Amino acid sequence: MELNTSNNNTRKMIVIHGGHFSSLGGFYEEASNALMKDVDWKVGSLDGFDDILYGGFGVFENKEEIEIIWKESQKSKEDLGVDTTRGFYENKIRQGKPFNIELIQQKLDELMKGEGQTLFEILIEIIQSHPNITLTLEW
Repeated sequence: MELNTSNNNTRKMIVIHGGHFSSLGGFYEEASNALMKDVDWKVGSLDGFDDILYGGFGVFENKEEIEIIWKESQKSKEDLGVDTTRGFYENKIRQGKPFNIELIQQKLDELMKGEGQTLFEILIEIIQSHPNITLTLEW
């Protein structure tokens, strides 16, 4: 196994602090503050969060190696757990269009059976889908 130490020296570290928020809206605000400094655009959706992780218009460039450190992630795991996720899906179902109600109902049913992802797990999956980003969870 070969260690690449030069990579660690150039990797930008970005901190998301779970102690600064307790809701999805609060997470978006924290992510915007951490990733979009001096930019007139704020994260407001899961897709928007995914978009900023491509880089190029915030604090890092496209495909630049970065590390996201999520402090107090255990608190976030609880805050963005089943209850919050259920409310998130129920709100989308109430709003109706443009949301795919059948798909959202299926996700809600899976969640309530203990098989679906919580918002916390969805956010983790979004971050991990970007190969240039290393995620460190600090409980």
